[in-house]
Amino acid sequence: MSTANYRWVLVAAGGLLGCVAIGAMFSLPVFLLPMSRATGWSMTGVSTAMTIGFLAMAFGSMAWGSLSDRLGPRPVVIIGTLVLAASLALASQTRSLLAFQLVFGIGVGGAAAAIFAPMMASVTGWFDTQRSLAVSLVSAGMGMAPLTMSPLAAWLITRHDWRTSMLIIAAVVAVLMLPVALLVRRPPAAADSLPAPGTGAPQDNLSVGQALRSPQFIILVLTNFFCCATHSGPIIHTVSYAVTCGIPMMAAVSIYSVEGLAGMGGRIGFGVLGDRFGAKRVLVTGLLVQAIAALGYVFAGNLAGFYAAAALFGFIYAGVMPLYAVIARENFPMRMMGTVIGGTAMAGSLGMATGPIAGGLIFDALGSYRWLYIGSCAMGLGAFAIALTFRPITMAKAEAGTGMAPGSVSA
Repeated sequence: MSTANYRWVLVAAGGLLGCVAIGAMFSLPVFLLPMSRATGWSMTGVSTAMTIGFLAMAFGSMAWGSLSDRLGPRPVVIIGTLVLAASLALASQTRSLLAFQLVFGIGVGGAAAAIFAPMMASVTGWFDTQRSLAVSLVSAGMGMAPLTMSPLAAWLITRHDWRTSMLIIAAVVAVLMLPVALLVRRPPAAADSLPAPGTGAPQDNLSVGQALRSPQFIILVLTNFFCCATHSGPIIHTVSYAVTCGIPMMAAVSIYSVEGLAGMGGRIGFGVLGDRFGAKRVLVTGLLVQAIAALGYVFAGNLAGFYAAAALFGFIYAGVMPLYAVIARENFPMRMMGTVIGGTAMAGSLGMATGPIAGGLIFDALGSYRWLYIGSCAMGLGAFAIALTFRPITMAKAEAGTGMAPGSVSA
């Protein structure tokens, strides 16, 4: 198969791997109330497992990304798949809250990190054109999790206890992900070549240390942190929020699915817009709209209101996320792409870690989730403000040579 055709196989493989891996981790929000009722563990305690998972994903992202730069993405993805399946199986058998938090959090979260950064880095290397679309399609596969894995988890929990349900999901991970992982390949050598001068090419003379200390990397990291802190709480707690508003469990899970379906459209739509208007411009606009959209949940009191809020919020937050990888590829060499994307993913995972514990604490203290969404809006405005300061590396160097003001901003 030609390189031009095989690169789309990589896109499909990345989408499927991400869907199953992220879906397995995000089955916990569906299990949240049943687990709390069956075990007597508090909502905050169970939610903390998700927070630990995001922390493990954060610190694992750069490590797995750097390893994929050295070994290639395939071995990293295979190892991550094996650890993910084993961790889910072990977590289903834990008998104490602390054991569950550690096994699910460290094992599942750390293993999920082995999929995202290596696959995103690999796909950006396979595409010189249609890069935003390709990365968005991989992300769209991950966005299929609420439409596939979450309903599966909800269906299982209505027929089995949470332990059996989680064990079945572990088996699904192994059966689906291992064969697909064998399709993953390094980008062809041609992908290491740089675009023509004047096109915003990455700077090949950058060392990894210089890249990680650059203003561009730091701004991407901070933006991703606040962006993910914006949508973390709403993603994790919306099902439980809807149930507390009197909506039945299966209907509440369908809100999650609406959010995921809208996110599919957002990922593809933002990918097309990113190729046409530039990833940075589209990202900044999306971050502003995301902040405002978070408030929609405050006013959602019935199923129709939740559907409307989920459709808007899901479309925006899912759409902006793939653009970080595109901006990274436009500014840094391919040889360190796993490390750079892993670093931004680390920041995003740290941002995601704020939502589960914050939502649990807010609900346990106030008996309501409304202030969670107001806080999400504030975080979103912070992400928007930081993203406005980003300048491409090539422009920053040009300004340094021409005496332009260092604080000037490129669209």
